[in-house]
Amino acid sequence: MIRKSFSLMLVCAVVLLIPSCGHEQQLVGITIQPAVQTFGSPTTPVIANAGSNVQLRALGSYIHPPVTKDITSQVAWASNTPDMVTVDPAGLLTATGQSCGGALVSATVTTNNNGAVSSSGAIVTGYMTANVVCGGGLFLSVTFLGNGTGIVTSSPLGLSCASSCASSGFAAGTTVTLTATPNSGSTFGGWTGCDSTSGPTCTVLLNASRSVGVTFN
Repeated sequence: MIRKSFSLMLVCAVVLLIPSCGHEQQLVGITIQPAVQTFGSPTTPVIANAGSNVQLRALGSYIHPPVTKDITSQVAWASNTPDMVTVDPAGLLTATGQSCGGALVSATVTTNNNGAVSSSGAIVTGYMTANVVCGGGLFLSVTFLGNGTGIVTSSPLGLSCASSCASSGFAAGTTVTLTATPNSGSTFGGWTGCDSTSGPTCTVLLNASRSVGVTFN
């Protein structure tokens, strides 16, 4: 009788232990490396940073049991300032050369709703900071005139705006071509302050900081 009772207790104990061993690993945090990345220098025009890049890594922290895994290819990458830095699905961080300042880059995973405790179905996100130094160079500003709306972009990259704005700095001697594209319901009205124009395009040679005007009607 004693042996039978002991066997029954042992079976019950084993049954009670099985659920705790059945939990899948649970993602509880994401760390991005590097935590901070800076592009440029105080003496370099921002546009010169275009194409500079660094590979980011996303490290996931799990429990049941505690472990750290490289999940770079499993996260959704995003930049909150894509005109400053972009990040592709593989985690490659790239400076655009269009603007300077600080941007927040995130790596996010939505955990599967698989019955694991607490974080099942949760959104887990990690962050890093990308800085682009507002360096030297000549500035080109564009003033929007008229009652219409439109977009102005530049070649080389440096300007992309839908209202009055200024570039982040071009190297001296750069020839910049601006293109005006009116929005639906508006028309292009003309340029002022350019060295030459051809329809919606404006060409400016930057030997000093310059300002031009664009009219949308």
